[in-house]
Amino acid sequence: MNKNRYLVKTTTGEEADLTQATILKSNNLYPFGQHNYAIYETPEGVFVKALNTGEREIMLTSYELIDETSARQYSHPYFRQDS
Repeated sequence: MNKNRYLVKTTTGEEADLTQATILKSNNLYPFGQHNYAIYETPEGVFVKALNTGEREIMLTSYELIDETSARQYSHPYFRQDS
């Protein structure tokens, strides 16, 4: 197994290779939570929305295939709340 590959399973069960993908938008602030997200575009033109479903130890926990328009216009609804 190649440990240098970034392979994810989407919500529909498909596999997406994000190894060479470009991040179009993201919020990777720590501590992790629902404010974390990333929008990826693969070299093949596949768009993936990655979200954090509330996990504090893992930055991104859910991956979904989306269309290009949704990817480019995405506005994340959550913001980090500092205590």
